[in-house]
Amino acid sequence: MRLRPNLHDLYVGRVVLATVLLTWAVLVGLDLVMALSNEVSDIGKGNYTFGHAVAWLAYTVPRRAYTMFPTAAVIGSLMGLGQLAASSELTALRALGLSRRRLSISVAAALGILTALMVFSGETLGPWGQRQADVLKNSARSGDVAVDRFSGLWAREGNTFMYAQSGEERKEDGRNWLQLRDVRLYELAPDGRLASIAHAATAEHLEGHWLLKNVRRTTFHARSVTQQQVLGERWESKLDAAVLSSGLTKARNLPTRELGQNIDYRKRNGLDAREYEDLYWSRWFYPLNVLALCLAAIPFAFGSLRSGGMGKRLFLGIIFAVSFWALQLQFVRLASAFHMDFRLAYAMPPILLLAVSAWMFRRRSA
Repeated sequence: MRLRPNLHDLYVGRVVLATVLLTWAVLVGLDLVMALSNEVSDIGKGNYTFGHAVAWLAYTVPRRAYTMFPTAAVIGSLMGLGQLAASSELTALRALGLSRRRLSISVAAALGILTALMVFSGETLGPWGQRQADVLKNSARSGDVAVDRFSGLWAREGNTFMYAQSGEERKEDGRNWLQLRDVRLYELAPDGRLASIAHAATAEHLEGHWLLKNVRRTTFHARSVTQQQVLGERWESKLDAAVLSSGLTKARNLPTRELGQNIDYRKRNGLDAREYEDLYWSRWFYPLNVLALCLAAIPFAFGSLRSGGMGKRLFLGIIFAVSFWALQLQFVRLASAFHMDFRLAYAMPPILLLAVSAWMFRRRSA
């Protein structure tokens, strides 16, 4: 079988790409409208305005496009192939000698280009845009908190500046609290000079106060410097843990490389890394999910999509997408609950879908 594209491949790919792009635009647009309606409730908090909300949405478009693409791909593929089937163009292409396998390769190749672009965007534009959106929102809502891509999180209360290298929201025994790691507190004297520096391994916000652990404090006097080290110290501060938490980069917004680094860090220190492993392997199986969804939809183009309008194709596409994501979600939850390998959880649904697709191809060819 000749793999070099011909006019028939380009025609099928163009039709499928057009319907996928249209579906993709509609889904992302609906997601943006719903997100904007949620942001309206935050307008007026601090200096957060409608203009900030629109800018925040604009920064999040690459991430939303990445998330919506697999669903748009399967719905758009069904609608494009259904359009070709309804006009008997698929039948004509088959009469010219194009096999079902060749038509499937045409569709997969066209979608492969968009999938590659989405993988690249998911590792570059998506995380960057989300970080910019978080910086914009947090700086507008609270002038005392700033987030930087390379410098962690900075916060200020009075004459004390706090810097945290990283942090997370922790949950244990029904309790939720914020934990910051590698924390430094810089206290300024009334005349502007540096009065003291405190370095804490962690800072936890518990029951309305901050607890610093493994603290080394250096105090600068007029003619001398003293150091003190304690295992634990209570820090009376009114810094809002919720605001600080929103300033931290969420795990789902990290690129794959940084997810891998977090997994290594947590395993070395005996921490739970399941959330990061879940997200890490979901990125690796993203292209396979798109391919499996679209290939599983192709057999319908040679049968049930020949009759029926756009509503039927749209319904089938939604059923395919929702069923697949529900199945994968169940596998992932089982893997998390029973401490199974997430690679197995993410591999099983697309493999099952591809097996069903192959069976349907053989059945229709018989």
